[in-house]
Amino acid sequence: MVLNEAGKVWVGKRDDGKGASEYEFAWQMPQGGIDTSEDPKVAALRELYEETSIHSVSVVGETADWLTYDYPAEVIAVSRRKKYRGQAQKWYAVRFTGPVDEINVLSPPDGHKPEFCEWKWVDAQTLPGLIVPFKRGVYEVVVSAFSHLTA
Repeated sequence: MVLNEAGKVWVGKRDDGKGASEYEFAWQMPQGGIDTSEDPKVAALRELYEETSIHSVSVVGETADWLTYDYPAEVIAVSRRKKYRGQAQKWYAVRFTGPVDEINVLSPPDGHKPEFCEWKWVDAQTLPGLIVPFKRGVYEVVVSAFSHLTA
């Protein structure tokens, strides 16, 4: 969860491969995979940078537990995730300390493919309503866990 100094949360609109997404729940916070033997906090900061170009942050929070969700059957059936049934995630809150022009979702660093086509700052309480329904439970826990940072 990337927070600005006003306590707003960064969200990106998923890129559907055409530079936009018409899906109603296309917004999400950055997330990504952990490489073999990689520390979860290191992975979170790496994925944040790869997806958003954001590197000027300080870690200000961590969820106590790993959070999980299952993919719905229709997602498993039609996606590349056929071999996965869900995800387990460790969440960190980071305070963005850089200039806004550091954020670049259209041309991520090191040749990474864009995952987002636009971004914005939002109130934390609005996050669960922006995300795909099967991830909402996780977002509700994350919002609650870091509520002291977003007030």
